[in-house]
Amino acid sequence: MGDSRRVSYFYDAEIGNYHYGQGHPMKPHRVRMTHNLVVNYGLYRKMEVFRPRLVSPTAMTRFHSDDYINFLRVITPDNMQDYIRPLQRFNVGEDCPVFDGLFEFCQLYTSGSIGGAARLNENRVDIVINWAGGLHHAKKAEASGFCYVNDCVLAILELLKKHERVLYIDIDIHHGDGVEEAFYSTNRVMTVSFHKFGEYFPGTGDVLDVGYAQGKNYAINFPLNDGMDDDSYESIFRPVIGKIMEVFAPGAVVLQCGADSLSGDRLGCFNLSAQGHANCVEFVRSFNIPMLVLGGGGYTLRNVPRCWTYETSVLTGEKVSDELPFNDYFEYFGPDYRLHLPVSNMENLNSRAYLDKTKNQLLDILSQVEPVPSVQIQTGQIDSQTNPRSMAMEVDDEPPAEESNPDARVTREDTGRKEHASELAA
Repeated sequence: MGDSRRVSYFYDAEIGNYHYGQGHPMKPHRVRMTHNLVVNYGLYRKMEVFRPRLVSPTAMTRFHSDDYINFLRVITPDNMQDYIRPLQRFNVGEDCPVFDGLFEFCQLYTSGSIGGAARLNENRVDIVINWAGGLHHAKKAEASGFCYVNDCVLAILELLKKHERVLYIDIDIHHGDGVEEAFYSTNRVMTVSFHKFGEYFPGTGDVLDVGYAQGKNYAINFPLNDGMDDDSYESIFRPVIGKIMEVFAPGAVVLQCGADSLSGDRLGCFNLSAQGHANCVEFVRSFNIPMLVLGGGGYTLRNVPRCWTYETSVLTGEKVSDELPFNDYFEYFGPDYRLHLPVSNMENLNSRAYLDKTKNQLLDILSQVEPVPSVQIQTGQIDSQTNPRSMAMEVDDEPPAEESNPDARVTREDTGRKEHASELAA
């Protein structure tokens, strides 16, 4: 630790002012609590704190449907009775409640992720942190699992303006289904999720779900059982991610750090410590690839800020004391007032034989991915990994106004585009 990587940190004080409802487990307060710890540890001095301009509703429709975004803009607790059918259609009202300022809340956390991706594209920083982001369940026209706008997908689309390949890693206890679904048929994005599988939300993420068409073998899922501990997690995370870095060679990484995989989470059933969770972050960081680090789940209010603050220290290369500094939420962290908490004695239901079998199964899938050469080559094959097929999604790639020939290929970096040999193919 202690290197000089440039880190940007998104925070907006308004993010903690929204209430999902009394007793609801998803509380934006945890982001404010994390920020308070980050400030009192002095970590903010090691980062550039930024607040990008709010993204427009149009920017959200790069992935989400127009009618869904328009619905989020108009729905309020006072007019819900006038939108009974749209509420059912868009899955809003129960797990994804309506609250005052819903759309503004979505704008805030989404702006942090898209703005952070833009900073990486501009090479202004090496790492961007947005603990308010990581809402990975939202679909194109459907809210899901407390997630309304999928900032992960929108950030990846922003990164694809510059990078040919983007890697998405998800260590939330829940499967990153919304992100996987969005990129299931492209080889430009590889999605990797380590999650509880079985009788558990959202019920997706089988090891055999590997992608479709051009995206076959670019969706990697490691289904896990209750009680996953630090040693077991590290034994699968490092070899799988190491192999992906070797064969996929991403230009940028989006890492979703949902803290509901920690021991003692209200909705979780894993047994990871903050140290074990952060070891994943440190390992991904060691590859020195531009990183966008996002939050996600986490429903034990006193534990999530501890974890994300410690991971902020890992990302900045700064050591922090286990003894918590005094802060505005000090009473939440009693009776020990320590950064690290002991894990429980719950049984690990993931046998070594199961983990090894699944790991080898995934490594075999990854061995079928065409390796990226150290020097870029153009094979002329449309479906080649070295020359990935372009995506059908809109990412606001407008041609420059001064371009006189509309058929000319765009090569300048400032346009945010990459040309491919197949771009002008008949």
